Amino acid sequence: MAETSVQLPPARYEYGGDEFVFVELDQRMSMQANFKAMAITSALRSEELDGIVDICPSNASYLVRLDPDRLHPTELVDELRRLEHTAGELPDDFAVRTRVVDVPVLFDDPWTRETLLRFRDRHQDPSGTDLEYAARINGFPDVPSLIEAIASAPFIVTMLGFVPGLPFCYQMVPRERQIEVPKYVRPRTDTPERAFGYGGAFAVVYPVRGAGGYQLFGIAPAPVFDAAQTLPDFAEHIAFPKPSDILRYRPIDRDEYDRTRAEVEARTFRYRTRDVEFAPARFLAAPDAVNRELLEVLDR
Repeated sequence: MAETSVQLPPARYEYGGDEFVFVELDQRMSMQANFKAMAITSALRSEELDGIVDICPSNASYLVRLDPDRLHPTELVDELRRLEHTAGELPDDFAVRTRVVDVPVLFDDPWTRETLLRFRDRHQDPSGTDLEYAARINGFPDVPSLIEAIASAPFIVTMLGFVPGLPFCYQMVPRERQIEVPKYVRPRTDTPERAFGYGGAFAVVYPVRGAGGYQLFGIAPAPVFDAAQTLPDFAEHIAFPKPSDILRYRPIDRDEYDRTRAEVEARTFRYRTRDVEFAPARFLAAPDAVNRELLEVLDR
């Protein structure tokens, strides 16, 4: 059963002082809620209303900042309610120009393994690794089966947040096939830069070293954040991922990890990407077929 079975409640609108309007489309994450936020914010951006300062889509909500001297908040809410019932209904012809991106990941690497072992006292199951715990609670017979499931279908970037450049990624599979894990009982005080983590139903790559509470599964050789903008993929922005990007997390071995790290250090690394037109309504009707097409485009 696809995500088309998810019935969204009426949106909730709230004011944040004079300059912000927050809109919650659903209290729980679903592909449908995220696509609806994507469609509404895309339509709002195309209208170029005078007085809108910024539009920030999130997992199942969005935030709009406005200049109240140019646009009254109640007028904005009236327009957002209209878009909820037009653009937000996900017409069949709604499509997004986006990218499919190959993201290599070294699973069960020595760096995140060393980190997670230092913090077992903060974990639900101190007797094993995060991968072993995640495989068990999700019903997989072993860790390789869990990794195969992660690699079998792409993830969509639903938002950036927590720290600059961190992509929250939701796997593009029906709800009953979602991999889900809790965050640590108490957060770690250390997480390696580029660690590949999983929390709830979201996968992330940590942009910088710091605290964190997601289960640690591996590490990416390539950054998602480059404040100095030294790599070609970061020439226009310090963060590489963008909301609506479709990422394929591809398991690699240590040799490929080391080769990719050498390219990063030589400032020659480029992500393998393909531009695509993504139609949410078509995906919701046939997710596996659309996923196969997306990965075929990436591998051409």
